[in-house]
Amino acid sequence: MARMAPTLAQLFALLKNDEPSDDSEIGILFGTSSEILQAESPAGANELSVREAEVAEWLLDLQYKESSVSATENESSSPENDSDPLNKEGSKAIEKSPDYIEIYLYLDKPSGSSKNASPKSEEISLISEKGSLESKEKQKESEEKSLISISEGSLESKEEEESLEKPSDSSEKGEAPTPKPKKSVRMKCNENVSVSVSEIPSMPKLMTLKSCPSVGMSLESFDQIDNSPMFRSNGAGGNGESNAMVEEAWELLKKSYVYYKGKEVGTLAAMDPSAETLNYNQVFVRDFFPSGLACLMKDPPEPEIVKNFLLKTLHLQGWEKRIDNFTLGEGVMPASFKVLFDSHRLKETLIADFGGSAIGRVAPLDSGFWWIILLRSYTKCTRDYALAELPEVQRGMKLILNLCLSDGFDTFPTLLCADGCSMIDRRMGIYGYPIEIQALFYFALRCARQMLKPERGGKELIERIDKRITALSFHIQQYYWLDFTQLNKIYRYKTEEYSHTAVNKFNVIPESIPDWVFDFMPLRGGYLIGNVSPARMDFRWFLLGNCIAILSCLATGAQATAIMDLVEERWEDLVGEMPLKIVYPALEGHDWRTVTGFDPKNTRWSYHNGGSWPVLLWLLTAACIKTGRPQIAKRAIDLVEQRLSKDGWPEYYDGKTGRYIGKQARKYQTWSISGYLIAKMMIENPSNLVMISLEEDKRIANPRLTRSASFPP
Repeated sequence: MARMAPTLAQLFALLKNDEPSDDSEIGILFGTSSEILQAESPAGANELSVREAEVAEWLLDLQYKESSVSATENESSSPENDSDPLNKEGSKAIEKSPDYIEIYLYLDKPSGSSKNASPKSEEISLISEKGSLESKEKQKESEEKSLISISEGSLESKEEEESLEKPSDSSEKGEAPTPKPKKSVRMKCNENVSVSVSEIPSMPKLMTLKSCPSVGMSLESFDQIDNSPMFRSNGAGGNGESNAMVEEAWELLKKSYVYYKGKEVGTLAAMDPSAETLNYNQVFVRDFFPSGLACLMKDPPEPEIVKNFLLKTLHLQGWEKRIDNFTLGEGVMPASFKVLFDSHRLKETLIADFGGSAIGRVAPLDSGFWWIILLRSYTKCTRDYALAELPEVQRGMKLILNLCLSDGFDTFPTLLCADGCSMIDRRMGIYGYPIEIQALFYFALRCARQMLKPERGGKELIERIDKRITALSFHIQQYYWLDFTQLNKIYRYKTEEYSHTAVNKFNVIPESIPDWVFDFMPLRGGYLIGNVSPARMDFRWFLLGNCIAILSCLATGAQATAIMDLVEERWEDLVGEMPLKIVYPALEGHDWRTVTGFDPKNTRWSYHNGGSWPVLLWLLTAACIKTGRPQIAKRAIDLVEQRLSKDGWPEYYDGKTGRYIGKQARKYQTWSISGYLIAKMMIENPSNLVMISLEEDKRIANPRLTRSASFPP
């Protein structure tokens, strides 16, 4: 009596068997080819391919053999495997066919696995074709196609990593093995075999994975990434606790919206009901930047609030700006503004602050730069080029740039600044040429260069921008860079050098190098120091300036990599228990008294003097993604998620490791909320990087150097 053809259940039972099966077992289950033909078609009307038995034997061998992609491709090209081609077109046609079902099997790794076997999953799809075959020639052409695709698990595929855990050692019957290699069998539907896909456990979703960008990767390639919901995320791609935190953050951000005449025009600085409002009930330009960026990265994007903010602040730029009896430059952008309701006129009014109400009465030099960068991010996200091309917007950019590019007595391409003109808005010894302002200046110049039109004086301004960014990049890369080698050179500097042959160009006294630098500087890594001016080098680490230098390509590729190396090497100092140190180290003792003027808010390891600011998380994340080091950002995000929400989203943390909530920190600080959201969305969808990053300009990297007219022959 002829044996019956193997059922699907028998095939599964054989696949799950851990012990090698001999030929007799295969023969018992499948029989000979002639017996199969008799069992399948006793009348002889239909013939089943002899290849069925070969396929079954090959399927059994898969339990004991694991190979790499290259090995599989080599086997597929050999005569033995000519019948199992890795045919992409064939696989696509089969996947489109409704006559096939896909079944996922999870097999224990055999004890005799090769050491060279891939540690990741092997997804094997076996297509077994059934039907009537008229001749042996047609049988070869239409025989079943076997598609083997072995994919290495990537860093970005969280779903795959979770579904591919180590297999259990248990071999008891009836106990489902823990999935290690995942094998899927795609078989043709049969009316006699019913398989419920829902019964198969842990079936993963098929999803295309996008690689993470690095320094050497073109950012423009991200423009081609599909922006469908599959690739867009609002940051809720983690576990349940993380998702709840993301949802809370979006709700709080929405509550911070400020409305003017029915339109959202910005976000409040903070919403702490337990503290005095002071100026935290205003819309700050620098504070809104991460909020606006979060709205642009959201799925779907909310660009209207960003557009309204850009136009409203542009309108305020045209106001007359007076502090006491002095009138500020026409291009100065406001530090902040607030909406008040005039009870007499029964209408809303705007009140802008250009620095006259600030602690140090200093105009915000960075506001104009943040405005230009945000305009470019809006354009990149929405492709609404019409906004940037408006005459009013073009004029606003020109006014900002003319303030910075005006002729003066400067011998350096850097901008001369006063203390308190940026995020560090109190006396902290950043007067001179701070790296934060120089990096933002460079970033804004390059963004404006992309958006300015040559009409109405734009051509001349573009030429001035080109010259300035070339000189500025050279100056920063040469004189602000510090690593172990450069530190040793400065340590050996000679002083009182004259003429163009001087090595110590700024006459820095080696004895002025603080002791902490020698212990802080690792053999691997480096950074852009805080300030360089005549006879003075500020060796402190400023995170914002270094990250902006990476995103704008002010730092070279090698320097960007070294900055990330430094963050890894000095993690406890720069990150600690709560990201991230705004400056390192803190001023203490005599330095604190003389530099800050006994500032009670900027005591050591607090506020701007070595405090930890969660808002800086988005900057670190963007820099990590651009340099191809997303694991650093993920580590920092994990730290933030442990406490930030539970602590009430504070503005900053105190202590050398950032363990304590800041003594004067406002809670429910909006940019702490938006900074976290941006970091989550960028790490889950790296294509968001194009909104806040520039590619290297080869003209700047390799400028044409000419001899100065005053240089002696």
